[in-house]
Amino acid sequence: MRQALQLLGRLKSSCARPGGFLLWGRQALHSINLEVPTGRITALIGPSGCGKTTFLRILNRMYETVPRARPEGEVLLDGEDIFSLDVVNLRRRVGMVFQKPNPFPKSIFENIAYGLHINGIGGKGTLAEAVEKSLRRAALWEEVKDQLHKSAYALSGGQQQRLCIARALAVEPEVLLLDEPCSALDPIATAKIEDLLFHLKDICTMVIVTHNMQQAARAADYTGFFLMGRLIEFNKTAVIFKTPARKETKITLPAGLGRVESGERVDKC
Repeated sequence: MRQALQLLGRLKSSCARPGGFLLWGRQALHSINLEVPTGRITALIGPSGCGKTTFLRILNRMYETVPRARPEGEVLLDGEDIFSLDVVNLRRRVGMVFQKPNPFPKSIFENIAYGLHINGIGGKGTLAEAVEKSLRRAALWEEVKDQLHKSAYALSGGQQQRLCIARALAVEPEVLLLDEPCSALDPIATAKIEDLLFHLKDICTMVIVTHNMQQAARAADYTGFFLMGRLIEFNKTAVIFKTPARKETKITLPAGLGRVESGERVDKC
């Protein structure tokens, strides 16, 4: 029996068999069935070890760095199974930002230009324009425009994370995956990242893993709740936090969070 798993706007996935995903010989995900709307932010929440990051890393095949990891099913990107695509091309189309900022040991300019180089975008003028465009999209241009050739390590933690987002955006991804992008940042830097994500919805679909329930309530249009390798519930964020349908969701999520924390952006989904 085929289990539909439609994901991420132009990225459409199917978990073809109930097995889901095997990690180190044990089943880590079970029969995920999910559809994520295009041009929206989807948050994946749940306790540690519930499978949300494992699920995220399937979507651009980052799991392949883990021995004995094996997906069962299919993930389709514009009708093509991602497991048959060239992995470099796939990760251009489905970008990822990690929990800890990981700029390259290069200048700010070269951090952004790196992906453009390996994708064959050349010419000094073209590169300069593309770098500026990406930094503007990441709301970082005004802060770094006079120091583009300084080391990326000279930036603050929040600036480094926005640089990593700009680096991912430089190659025009269709989908952007974010694995706890604010967990190592202070509240001010976190607010800047959340505001940035809201404004990026016009250019790509985003999926964010977060342990911060308030962040999911503030920033996400839709939320999926994971528990023990299963997707327990998926709905609009306001519904998940205010009137969840499943008992597991009700007893796990903080009472009243939807009423207190969900803002205008959530209610307008």
